[in-house]
Amino acid sequence: MELIENKNYDEERALYNIKDTEVKNCIFAGPQDGESVLKETRNIVVDKCKFSLRYPMWHVQKYELLNSELDDKTRASLWYSNDGKIKETTITGVKSLRECNNTLIENCKIDSVEFGWKTNNTEMKNTEIVSEYIFLDSKNIKLDKVNFKGKYSFQYTENVEITNSILDTKDAFWHSKNVIVKDSVVKGEYLAWFSEGLTLINCKIIGTQPLCYCKNLKLINCETEDCDLAFEYSEVQADIKGNIISIKNPKSGVIKVDSINEIINEDSIMEVNGKILIREKVIK
Repeated sequence: MELIENKNYDEERALYNIKDTEVKNCIFAGPQDGESVLKETRNIVVDKCKFSLRYPMWHVQKYELLNSELDDKTRASLWYSNDGKIKETTITGVKSLRECNNTLIENCKIDSVEFGWKTNNTEMKNTEIVSEYIFLDSKNIKLDKVNFKGKYSFQYTENVEITNSILDTKDAFWHSKNVIVKDSVVKGEYLAWFSEGLTLINCKIIGTQPLCYCKNLKLINCETEDCDLAFEYSEVQADIKGNIISIKNPKSGVIKVDSINEIINEDSIMEVNGKILIREKVIK
């Protein structure tokens, strides 16, 4: 590969359409404030670089972004780019990673509003991420050992697998399809309303009014904290360890708990036939 090393670029499209190139120890910043410095590049390795310009990596095919820093001026840093590996990198610009395919993210720190929208085949490992809106309308996502903090997460996603992670979020998994969350903590209000095919295994669920209006919902060996008004109008099979505060009007299925503070059967707008079991005693 050709090597570009120890350079400073600030002009528009500084390295446009380069191919088979390693870019190392370069700085993309300066008074010209040029956009799209690595646009339309092919088969590149970007290592130990610093970015402070908008839209640096659009329409990139086959890339590695390693040991680098993309600051808050790198707005919309990676769009329409495919077959990428992002490792040991810090990203703080808004709207990072949009409409990208086949992306591996590993050992990174990310703080980006609207991260990962409309992506396909994204894998994230050992990463800390803050994002108000993450992975909107995206498909085929795998997360392992991810510490996430945000608000409106994984909405309209399909085919998601999350393991060994902490999700501190709100309105997560709304309208999602085919999601599995395993050995994780999910904290936030109004979890997974209108989801279809959500399975939670060995998880701790924290927060008010979770899991309402769900179809084909499964909880296996899960526990809850501060969960009230759960499962309203949901089709659910659940095995919950310990106590849950309250369950309201489950549409169908069986919910098994060790103890419950309140069962609410009132004001239903539809026929509800869900059963709640405490040990072996049927109380609904």
